Amino acid sequence: MRFTSEKRLDDGVLERDFTLDGIPGVLWTPASATAAAPAPLVLLGQPGGLGLRTMHPRLAARARHCAGDGFAAAALELPGCGDRPRLPDAERARADLRRAVQAGEPVGDDVVDALVLPLVDQAAPEWRAALDALLALPEIGGPVGYSGGVVSLGVRMAAVEPRIAAAVLFAGSVVPRGIVEEARRVTVPLHVLLQWDDEHNDRQAALDLFDAFGSKEKTLTANMGGHTGTPDHAGDAAARFLARHLA
Repeated sequence: MRFTSEKRLDDGVLERDFTLDGIPGVLWTPASATAAAPAPLVLLGQPGGLGLRTMHPRLAARARHCAGDGFAAAALELPGCGDRPRLPDAERARADLRRAVQAGEPVGDDVVDALVLPLVDQAAPEWRAALDALLALPEIGGPVGYSGGVVSLGVRMAAVEPRIAAAVLFAGSVVPRGIVEEARRVTVPLHVLLQWDDEHNDRQAALDLFDAFGSKEKTLTANMGGHTGTPDHAGDAAARFLARHLA
């Protein structure tokens, strides 16, 4: 991990850009984080296809909310996003998905797999490597939470990464059948957010995914509204969930 820039925000949060094996990322640490009192860490997921530069204002706002609870937060550029090389199969699948949605046709499993699985298969090892580097910093310690972004990546991380103690998942993207099977291996506490009228999400598929999770503690919060209409109080409830499990 190599830090490339840093700035102190007006609330005392330290924001640092970094690269890890050439992959861009951002780390936010609260002023309270020290080697003597290392902060828990929240991994901030983001939607696929947009990139860190586009998502920075929203990610920074979430990170500062985490800092208010005493947590560090980090985000990593996803495969195929920002300045990273495109994923050709995923790009074709995204176009096929748009055509099917606009035509009111069902989206085939092959399209969903081609859109999601290459990203998850590449991103999960990258996130785990980032976790190794972040937890090696003296001012950051466990436990670790995961929050938001591509739900399939959150499922994969929660299933394979033992350092993740709790996860907040946003049910707002298509999910391959294989990921639903992986969800049965997830046992950490979960808080799942669902927009009931999400125009980009199959509500029943989201409910089936929630049912598949093997966690003994799992909460589904459903709110009326479309894909971008998540109310502020839903985010506050998710933050309280992480605070309960990471503090």
